[in-house]
Amino acid sequence: MSTESAAVVDKPAETEAANGVVIAKKDQATYVTGRRDWMKYRELGVAKASDGRIRAQVTSASQCLSEPTGWHMHQCEGQFVYMLSGWLDLEFAGGRVERVEAGDSVYIPGNTPHNEIATSDAFELVEISVPADMGTKPCDPPA
Repeated sequence: MSTESAAVVDKPAETEAANGVVIAKKDQATYVTGRRDWMKYRELGVAKASDGRIRAQVTSASQCLSEPTGWHMHQCEGQFVYMLSGWLDLEFAGGRVERVEAGDSVYIPGNTPHNEIATSDAFELVEISVPADMGTKPCDPPA
């Protein structure tokens, strides 16, 4: 994937009505910088509209994860992922490995150690986090 496709676009993806409703148009997508440079992160305008309380974005990739991300946790109240296409393998404490496929979802409470260990060759997912500014920090594998 070229770095151009992951570049931040200046044209706003969302239109805001006087009542605060935000509509993100696919054909006017705004991409933002994300955790991994080989993925595309489409901002849906929710962070701005909610004053940073919620973030919603569409994440897509046209190549698979080449190696596990390593154990990490997100500094947030929670993260919700809904797979639109493809699949993602997640590892949790106790050796629990779950495949999340198109049509599946996963909710990960904040500060829960996990490791993304594999993905399909291409995938697309919707990710929602509370709050919008979600930190990520590496951690040791759980005992």
